[in-house]
Amino acid sequence: MIVDRFARALDDRLRLSPVARKALAKVFPDHWSFMLGEIALYSFVALILTGVYLTLFFDPSAADRVYQGSYAPLDGVPTSAAYASTVRLSWDVSAGLLIRQTHHWAALVFVAAIVVHLSRIFFTGAYRRPREINWLIGVTMLALALFNGFTGYSLPDDLLSGMGLRILVSVTESVPLVGPWLAFLALGGEFPSDEMIPRMFVSHVLLVPAVLVALVSIHLAIIVRQTHSQFPGPGRTEHNVVGSRLWPSYALRSLALFAWVLAVLFALGGLVQINPVWIYGPFEPAEATSPAQPDWYVAFGDGALRLFPPWEIRIAGYLVPAPFVPGVVLGGLTFLALYAWPFAERLRTKDRQPHQLLDRPRDHPARTGVGVTAITFYGVLTVAAGDDIIARLLDVPTHAVRSLLQVLVLLLPVAAGLLAYLVARALNRGDAAGIGDLTRADLRRAVGGPRRGGDAGAHQPPGPAAQAPLPGERIEMWSEGDLWRWRYRDDARGVTIHGNLSGESEQEVARASRLAYPGVDRVVVPGPPRPAPGLRSALRRWGDAALGVSLLVTALAQRRRERRPDRPGPDGDRPDGRSGPSD
Repeated sequence: MIVDRFARALDDRLRLSPVARKALAKVFPDHWSFMLGEIALYSFVALILTGVYLTLFFDPSAADRVYQGSYAPLDGVPTSAAYASTVRLSWDVSAGLLIRQTHHWAALVFVAAIVVHLSRIFFTGAYRRPREINWLIGVTMLALALFNGFTGYSLPDDLLSGMGLRILVSVTESVPLVGPWLAFLALGGEFPSDEMIPRMFVSHVLLVPAVLVALVSIHLAIIVRQTHSQFPGPGRTEHNVVGSRLWPSYALRSLALFAWVLAVLFALGGLVQINPVWIYGPFEPAEATSPAQPDWYVAFGDGALRLFPPWEIRIAGYLVPAPFVPGVVLGGLTFLALYAWPFAERLRTKDRQPHQLLDRPRDHPARTGVGVTAITFYGVLTVAAGDDIIARLLDVPTHAVRSLLQVLVLLLPVAAGLLAYLVARALNRGDAAGIGDLTRADLRRAVGGPRRGGDAGAHQPPGPAAQAPLPGERIEMWSEGDLWRWRYRDDARGVTIHGNLSGESEQEVARASRLAYPGVDRVVVPGPPRPAPGLRSALRRWGDAALGVSLLVTALAQRRRERRPDRPGPDGDRPDGRSGPSD
């Protein structure tokens, strides 16, 4: 009652009910891949919740402290205040280690979900008009997530993170002319400075999260405002969305996913150890640890630094150090290519039409080949970040592993991209449903043969002709008492989809079916159509028959047991103790 009155009073003043009603009626596709963005969102929520708890106990200071706590090997050792508070939080604060490790795992999952989500958008062409803005927002969120993850990784001031920070400072200083000034400005002095931990802390807990929250809000607002993209399928056109409404079906599904994400993150935080800083020890500029690898999302930069030759050149009298190309140029070109890709593709294809239907990777072999090439290239660089570990496991020299990876980083991406291009081209030009169904004829056709049925119109934007009904398509409508129902049927493909809304008249269900399946003929059938017999119905009939037989056998056995006490026992006595006639 109180909540209802409060809601009515709020709506009376702000007029929110029309907006809320329209938002709750928003239809979202049911495909599982659309949940990848939500995994990133819920990981970000877990980061905020656990980060608030950690902030209460972390001391963002480089001042000298003497650690006194439960971890005996460091008891009485002088360290920085940041490192001492991190060890104390892990060993002496209630649930501190659980929250700290969950926070770290959430950061890893957050970046991974963004990468996979962007990959899905790239391979399906979801970045095309009218969604270029959301693509740019997603790429910016990826860059901010990488930066914020690295600053959070460096805050404990342990030996491992201090080495990573030293590498980043060296890469920044390698920028010609302005590099040393940028590093001095960011750190507030020469490395290691007293201001670097407080500045990283402010950036990690305030500046970057605030920008991320703003970008997430804009991203979601654009999704609600625009028509949601969807994969092609029966009844799905450029002008409608087939799926579940936001309330209640999609909201309940999303909340269940939120609960699962939190459960998995806290399970990882409680059961899988990560970043045990008390083992690494406090950071000392004159010390180093080996092997030393960063978190996976910045490992490609470390791998590039290890594989790139130590070339130093001079331009106009200025020295360009060796870390500049792998550390600055590579990362800059990567994000520049990501930002420019939608516009470069539109310039090449001359396609300026809005797209609501997504592509399959096979529909654009060139895009698929480029994507696989990039993923393989950065995958090899990520593996190269652990070349010392690989060398130790294989008991071979580190330089031998590094030389092999230098060859692979040049050859393997090209081979993988070319193979992906040929497979996508073969699937697009043949009749194979999947990679396992490809034949030699499909592969030969992919190399240079004509497409089956011709290539004309293969990549033309969908128009009115593309929405024409296929042979065998129809909408069936029938009445059940006072209600009318309908379903979509395609006998050629064996597809049957029942409409989820009924109506009180034939005109009402015809209007609903016309909205979902424009251009498809409608027919009235005399009664409720029976489902086509199949394996499921046969199994159901066999199950019913088996249940009936088992019930009959059980009844006969029960009746026989009820009649058995009236018969004499084997020695002439009845079970009730009375004597019976002897044989």
